[in-house]
Amino acid sequence: MGLRAMARHLGWGRHTVQRYARAVRWQDAVTGRRTRTSHLDVHRPYLQRRIDETEGAITLKALREELASQGQPVPYSSLRDWARSRLQWPTHPARPPAPPSVRQVTGWLTRHPSTLTEEEHQRLKAVLNASPDLATAHHLVRKFGDMLTQQTGALLPAWIDETRTANLPGLISFAHGLTGDLNAVTAGLTLHWSSGSTEGAVNRIKKIKRQLYGRAELELLRKMILLQ
Repeated sequence: MGLRAMARHLGWGRHTVQRYARAVRWQDAVTGRRTRTSHLDVHRPYLQRRIDETEGAITLKALREELASQGQPVPYSSLRDWARSRLQWPTHPARPPAPPSVRQVTGWLTRHPSTLTEEEHQRLKAVLNASPDLATAHHLVRKFGDMLTQQTGALLPAWIDETRTANLPGLISFAHGLTGDLNAVTAGLTLHWSSGSTEGAVNRIKKIKRQLYGRAELELLRKMILLQ
């Protein structure tokens, strides 16, 4: 297709299509003319040499200050725009991944292992290798999770003793709280009966009560509860 036909097809101006058709690089399309010169071109050999000497560690601000010290003041914005299309910066290796946050590590410790991805397993392993205390906490959390899922409440006293021996902040206070009503906790970790459905009904009633507060009398509240 000719330039005019392409312009009609794209809905662009003919000069715009011509600029893109003649451009070899994207910089040429942005600047408009590939052969356009700049008053900064005289500094290109020096600036490129400084970039190569520092392996790309030097900044545009430092380059601008060096030019100014040589009596060649250049506006920063002009140097920045010119450097994007004229200078070659070395490619640096990819940065290592950022360390995981506290929230991420907590999630890895408390979630079921089957829900973790392979990458999360590897990152958790690296964290545990770097911190013996976290490795101990992970072991205790996993054992308590097994008691919850397998209903092996008879192992709770041994778990509490092991947690006290580890003396980890947070876990030791949690273990101490369990001893306040050890029989009830053991029953909850052993028996298949649960008051979960009752608690759910109570929460549902409280939610309806908050929604209707100040709107109507008891009769409407009663009907809403019975309907739901």
